[in-house]
Amino acid sequence: MSVTSATPLLDTVDTPADLRKLQPAQLRQLSDELRTEMISAVGQTGGHLGSGLGVVELTTAIHYVFNTPDDRLIWDVGHQAYPHKIITGRRSRMRTLRQGGGLSGFTKRSESEYDPFGTAHSSTSISAAIGFAIANKIAGQPGKAIAVIGDGAMSAGMAYEAMNNAHGAGNRLVVILNDNDMSIAPPVGGLSAYLARLVSSRPFLELRDLARRISRRLPEPLHKAAKKTDSFARGMAMGGTLFEELGFYYVGPIDGHNLDQLIPVLENVRDAAEGPCLVHVVTQKGKGYGPAEKAADKYHGVQKFDVITGEQVKSAGGPPSYTNVFAQALLAEATRDSTICAITAAMPSGTGLDKFQKTFPDRTFDVGIAEQHAVTFAAGLAAQGMRPFCAIYSTFLQRAYDQVVHDVAIQNLPVRFAIDRAGLVGADGATHAGSFDITYLASLPNMVVMAAADEAELVHMTHTAALHDSGPIAFRYPRGNGTGVALPEVPLRLEIGKGRIVREGTKVALLSLGTRLAEALKAADTLDAKGLSTTVADLRFAKPLDEELIRRLMATHDVVVTIEEGSIGGLGAHVLTMASDEGLTDAGLKIRTMRLPDVFQDHDNPDRQYDTAGLNAPQIVDTVLKALRHNSAGVQEARA
Repeated sequence: MSVTSATPLLDTVDTPADLRKLQPAQLRQLSDELRTEMISAVGQTGGHLGSGLGVVELTTAIHYVFNTPDDRLIWDVGHQAYPHKIITGRRSRMRTLRQGGGLSGFTKRSESEYDPFGTAHSSTSISAAIGFAIANKIAGQPGKAIAVIGDGAMSAGMAYEAMNNAHGAGNRLVVILNDNDMSIAPPVGGLSAYLARLVSSRPFLELRDLARRISRRLPEPLHKAAKKTDSFARGMAMGGTLFEELGFYYVGPIDGHNLDQLIPVLENVRDAAEGPCLVHVVTQKGKGYGPAEKAADKYHGVQKFDVITGEQVKSAGGPPSYTNVFAQALLAEATRDSTICAITAAMPSGTGLDKFQKTFPDRTFDVGIAEQHAVTFAAGLAAQGMRPFCAIYSTFLQRAYDQVVHDVAIQNLPVRFAIDRAGLVGADGATHAGSFDITYLASLPNMVVMAAADEAELVHMTHTAALHDSGPIAFRYPRGNGTGVALPEVPLRLEIGKGRIVREGTKVALLSLGTRLAEALKAADTLDAKGLSTTVADLRFAKPLDEELIRRLMATHDVVVTIEEGSIGGLGAHVLTMASDEGLTDAGLKIRTMRLPDVFQDHDNPDRQYDTAGLNAPQIVDTVLKALRHNSAGVQEARA
């Protein structure tokens, strides 16, 4: 039973140590206040809403029962960590969430001692928690490690690899399976809650331990039979047989919003000699906020919204997003070609493939958070004559790099990689930036790598990829809206490895790859005004390079600058290698490369991120002037 206080309890809680001073009967009120505070904060900043609302009681219970930060709490993905941030000393900064200089949208080690491990990609929490638990075991430290992982993240093989190796952590490891989709759990009610509390209690575990010690003295066949009987009986009553087979003591399912159930079970697990333990809790995404409860998918990630009505602030119209342009272009290709199919890894709406799925459900495959499987599955489809498009965010494709190399590139299979969220991504920060795909793909033999300069080019590249059967091909495009260029009624098949001249000049050549083309054209205007006639080329391809075009521009210009939205080792490195191999710099040609800096950039407005990265028009101009050893005041000398 809860006790309601007229004084806001949340005002008295700055850290979990303050929380642990409360009486159990006060935790219901605290949870309600915590939920209200989170809704208010995210309404002003936008961010991930539904998942955090679903774990308010669980967050409260964990910090109440366990001795954080000495006990290490690791939230898988981190989408659900906002309530955790509020009660770990960051409440006053919650309205800076996902803004430049503000709080990260995920857990971050540099942000708080209560964030022992940074998470933003899924399915890593159990592996990390085992590391913490075994490190404590080796050092003789008492601390436990608690991993909270969602049922969606359990679709990734890494979670099972970790669980298969968890035995050494013993009772120092607790895994909490947050089942918010009812995809695993049977109905949760009084009986399952009673059983969970019973089998996690000390008397039961002591009795079970005694029975096991006795059974070990029995002849081997009887010992094995007793062990199977114990697992079978608890599996019949509660489920969890899979987790038992992986070496976990399974408890649950229990109602993740019922503190009267959560607290005693977590206390039992905390004090148990049995381990490692897996506690299965069932929660509801968006719990306690009507609009989010009714549309959990729509309120997973939100813009700023009206707390009263739930209505999200709509972005001002404008051009379609690159993601929607790709989705429509792929639909058109699939209408013409019945061998085209589409694969996504748990991001159907994020990649635009939800639209494809409505029209071609039999040719759309959402494999869950399983990028490695997605890539090799696509390779199998391609080997059997299909034309698969594997649509994955750049940051998530990193997780399947081995499969890209061994299962696709070495076998030269025509898998099409549609790489969304290329370049910097704003509020999601370094963990979601698409910084490295040019570098890690363009280094592979057989691979073709394209980057769209605008949405019209994206249509052409989608068409080109559909028709490319001689090997793997990738094309990258950014998050957000396009430039507003007219989309082609009939897409063009681009010649592989051929760029285009967008603007002709004589002294400076800007070689752009991707959507920095618009900034390159602005820079060209400024340079022309300073008397420096400037060519702008859209290379289109990072691999193969348009060597003929590059060779001509290097022979006829004083300065050549490459510009890309990727890390060191990408386009610039390939152009420099070509120039070095062919001796193109021997006549005094000045070559400069502009790319993302060799740092992990924090979250901010995308325009400010690119300004910080030095990839906007003013920095392009400055790079050219420095290469010519002139400042803006001394360009008269250059004209002479």
